[in-house]
Amino acid sequence: MGSRRENDFGTPARTSETRVSLEIDGQTVTVPEGTSIMRAASEVEARIPKLCATDRLEAFGSCRMCLVEIEGRKGTPASCTTPVSEGMKVQTQTPRLEALRRGVMELYISDHPLDCLTCSANGDCELQDTAGEVGLREVRYGFEGENHLAEGVDASNPYFQFDGSKCIVCSRCVRACDEIQGTLALTIDGRGFESKVSAGLDEGFFDSECVSCGACVQACPTATLMEKSVVEHGQPRREVATTCAYCGVGCSFIAELQGDEVVRMTPDTSGGANEGHSCVKGRFAWGYASHPDRVMSPMIREDISQPWREVSWDEAIGFAADRFKAIQTENGRSSIGAVTSSRCTNEEVYVVQKMVRAAFGNNNVDTCARVCHSPTGYGLKTTFGTSAGTQNFKSVEQADVILVIGANPTDAHPVFASRMKQRLRAGARLIVADPRATDLVRSPHIQADHHLQLRPGTNVAIINALAHVIVTEGLVDRAFVAERCEAESFDRWAAFIAQEQNSPEAVEAVSGVPAETIRQAARLYATGGNAAIYYGLGVTEHSQGSSMVMGMANLAMATGNIGREGVGVNPLRGQNNVQGSCDMGSFPHEFPGYRHVSDIDTRALFETSWGKSLSDEPGLRIPNMFSAALDGSFKGMFIQGEDLAQSDPDTQNVIAALRSMDCVVVQDLFLNETAAFAHVFLPGTSFLEKDGTFINAERRINRVRPAFPEKQGLSEWETVCRLAEALGYPMRYQKSADIMNEITALTPTFAGVSFDRLDREGSVQWPCNDAAPNGTPTMHVDGFVRGKGQFMLTQFIPTEERTTRAFPLLLTTGRILSQYNVGAQTRRTENSRWHDEDVLEIHPSDADARGLTEGDMVSLSSRKGAITVRAVLSDRMPPGVVYTTFHHPESGANVVTTELSDWATNCPEYKVTAVQVAPSNMPSDWQAERDRRRARIDIVPAAE
Repeated sequence: MGSRRENDFGTPARTSETRVSLEIDGQTVTVPEGTSIMRAASEVEARIPKLCATDRLEAFGSCRMCLVEIEGRKGTPASCTTPVSEGMKVQTQTPRLEALRRGVMELYISDHPLDCLTCSANGDCELQDTAGEVGLREVRYGFEGENHLAEGVDASNPYFQFDGSKCIVCSRCVRACDEIQGTLALTIDGRGFESKVSAGLDEGFFDSECVSCGACVQACPTATLMEKSVVEHGQPRREVATTCAYCGVGCSFIAELQGDEVVRMTPDTSGGANEGHSCVKGRFAWGYASHPDRVMSPMIREDISQPWREVSWDEAIGFAADRFKAIQTENGRSSIGAVTSSRCTNEEVYVVQKMVRAAFGNNNVDTCARVCHSPTGYGLKTTFGTSAGTQNFKSVEQADVILVIGANPTDAHPVFASRMKQRLRAGARLIVADPRATDLVRSPHIQADHHLQLRPGTNVAIINALAHVIVTEGLVDRAFVAERCEAESFDRWAAFIAQEQNSPEAVEAVSGVPAETIRQAARLYATGGNAAIYYGLGVTEHSQGSSMVMGMANLAMATGNIGREGVGVNPLRGQNNVQGSCDMGSFPHEFPGYRHVSDIDTRALFETSWGKSLSDEPGLRIPNMFSAALDGSFKGMFIQGEDLAQSDPDTQNVIAALRSMDCVVVQDLFLNETAAFAHVFLPGTSFLEKDGTFINAERRINRVRPAFPEKQGLSEWETVCRLAEALGYPMRYQKSADIMNEITALTPTFAGVSFDRLDREGSVQWPCNDAAPNGTPTMHVDGFVRGKGQFMLTQFIPTEERTTRAFPLLLTTGRILSQYNVGAQTRRTENSRWHDEDVLEIHPSDADARGLTEGDMVSLSSRKGAITVRAVLSDRMPPGVVYTTFHHPESGANVVTTELSDWATNCPEYKVTAVQVAPSNMPSDWQAERDRRRARIDIVPAAE
């Protein structure tokens, strides 16, 4: 149950051009047609008691507390379900109504535990408040007879409990699961007195279909559904508004605390991205911030074979600076570099790339964003003129056709997925292009109209085939193309796409998708109304990732599905600040704002501000850094909040490169896989300690505010600034707001942004400047950023990674709901109860051919290496394709992925690896070595 006492209007707002005037308790109020009496009363602060009603759910009318009298009408209708009408006169407080409400409340209280003073919801209980509001002082019926007071407590969920004795069967939890989350895991079982809330088929919450999003807990008006942390610690006493640090949805939360201890995280109803919804990670998986594994002291060691030694901040920073200076003296200016983190704030990322350019004296900076979404930046900038998605999340509510390509939003972006599912249930049509049958293909009340179950690596062939149908069947929006796009590029593209090689019939042999299915999907996208594309890493993490992004942009332009609500090309960013880390200049060829380092005017702007001559030569990307390390020319790396030894492809190559360096500096919360090869460890901060901003997938700049001071004593941006100063370049800021002020002064798209503005308005979507003073929810409304849209040729070129007799299966990878990325945070929470190991999904026919059964341990091998994982038989994957996640370092999924990457951006081809699967009863050689390495970790505490 949420503790924030926001004004709840009882029923959702209505939008209508028709206005209705009525009188409530003698006050005139005018509201949109369709508004409930309850909401209209709230507009004039005429409070009507309620229990089953909340403005986040449609009216239900079950509690009978919100009765009113209407002049000229018989009875006492429920104000939540009765719409206003012109001239209506309503009374909300009369002796008759007061008596009726007290009588109803007596019935509730007669079957409710009288333990208010010791109840965990004391002071935050709507039932308690409403009893006081209606003036209930006694229960005339007594407390004898049949009741529900002996109902037990279901504590199976690790984060919240269900106390059946306190349930008033208001159905708010059931409706929240339906209307907000869209899982439909809860029902009301039985009738009349036997009615009760049931999870699934009368299961415990943990074993049911419940996804632990917390919507039911948030909706509950009593202590029936209650966070275990509140039960244990009591009600919070202060709160801080901040932003979730998991996926790219960027949900706004209220951190509720007792002192410096977080008691719960409540989704903020004013959050632009989530509007009060959440998922299991953001809502509950924040305990890692105080996990005992967290490293709180800086550490150094001369050699990676030695134990770690705790030291002061000054000694650690001095040690790193001396090593970096020595490396550059011996090996040249370009022999060191850095990697920024998409987990960190914009301000923290900005100072790292500034340190590289001004203190290191080169452009050797890259980011994990390149290994997931760099093709998005390249493809959208080439076609549209800007490196970001086109819409806000709310836009999906206006979509008539939704095309989801290479994305699994119910697992990876669950809050947006809930919004999408509500639109699908309201009538939007769905096309899914994915090798795996994700939940969106078929789940409660959702079924894709078309599932294009393509072979991994054939995305570009499919997008070309869809476009072929649109061009050859005359479905192009000629007016849009003529007005908004380059005629020459369109004509060239249309001639190319009409070629027989791009026809559905030709592509069927390559992709495995029936030609007729492709044709039907193309016609639906082109003619079904507003059509929106949403895509994920299943698009970008391919050797043709950039081609595919341009292919989707071509499709949107050809059909006119760009520049208004309900359409667009929308990347679902993986991590919380993938967009921001790119915006901040984390690529070796670009300054903040995507301006090339060779541009004289841009470079002069930064040189003037930073007081330092800057290099005009693009630096090294991560793969180039590793290659240079192995050939001996690259010797030092600063790694901010990234676990390259677990997350990057071809793990054994990564480890070899890290081993060869003279100074690896890791800034993180935990001793991760990469830290095994580091010489300096600088403790980082959790999002609950950060002061700054994140930018989500819809370009929304959100504030991140500290709930408590840095546990290890120093913010991450201060640590970087002190390292830069030790290297000879002073980089001094008084507070993180000063860094944002510098960003806005140097980056045109951020010109109108400041902490003060974000604190005042909540969030803003870039571009935000003189041309767009209120931000930009929808891009390319009147024209493309580049002027005219540019169609690009997207020739399908098969990946070099092919199946062979030795490796006859294709492996693709993805995420699961309960775990996140490399699992550094979620594995240190109760989320591991749902997913405590990575498993290999394999089709029953492939398993049978190899003599495998459910739960067998198997060797998963490729030309790069082998690991051992548990097999799970599943028909989600077609025969010939297997699937795994990469959340657990013990599994080492990236040991088997290859060095192949996108032709334009070097984004790794994680999604296509030729493999073999065979029975195994022992760890792989790599896993055995990893276990030995982890067993040798030793830390020498700092001297007193």
